[in-house]
Amino acid sequence: MNQMSDKPFLIARFYCFADFPDFAEWQGRLKGLMRQGGCRGTILIAPEGINGTIAGPRASLDEIFATLRAHPGFEKLAPKFTPSEFIPFEKIKVRLKREIVTLKQPVDFKNVGTYVPPEQWNALITDPNTITIDTRNDFEYAYGHFNGAIDPGTERFSQLPAWLEKNHAQLAGKKIAMYCTGGIRCEKSTAYLRAQGYTDVYHLEGGILGYLETMPAEQSRWQGDCFMFDDRVVA
Repeated sequence: MNQMSDKPFLIARFYCFADFPDFAEWQGRLKGLMRQGGCRGTILIAPEGINGTIAGPRASLDEIFATLRAHPGFEKLAPKFTPSEFIPFEKIKVRLKREIVTLKQPVDFKNVGTYVPPEQWNALITDPNTITIDTRNDFEYAYGHFNGAIDPGTERFSQLPAWLEKNHAQLAGKKIAMYCTGGIRCEKSTAYLRAQGYTDVYHLEGGILGYLETMPAEQSRWQGDCFMFDDRVVA
């Protein structure tokens, strides 16, 4: 967390892929913790894990994440925090889902691509043997993207496997670098590619947001803005 900020609230972005067989039992528990702590936002829970963006006072968020980390599989849950003057969400939503991000394909989350920290991302995507793929939807790509990245032109994430299969000849034998807003879609995409037999697969650790927070503007290979689904746009 940003210990130096004097803003009264934090916006927390988080996800974790892990076996979560008792996920339905957590719906009421998480709603109760959010209500009690004055937090609002959306959390998705499914057999494959948890994904959410919520906001509230620092102490309340600490309690929520400490409770989640006590569940087997969520020990390494690592939220990303942004200080805020207000809570940008109106409601408390904890939704039961089949997937925390919908791909409609079986994947093994113990066999994902290689995490690449922001400081090493530029070197990877400028390698002539690397193909960089934006795993987000087409309208998000239009807001902004990495220089040289391919736009698969998808309207929803579940369309990406069909595009990857169609473009197998272009991808075979290449390093494949994938990115998304916060890390969840590119992590699942690389797990899917590994399941398809690709071995040289990478994804941006912390996503675009982590990159923009880390890299100096003069070194950034990002062009444009980053669309956020909570009605924010990050430059």
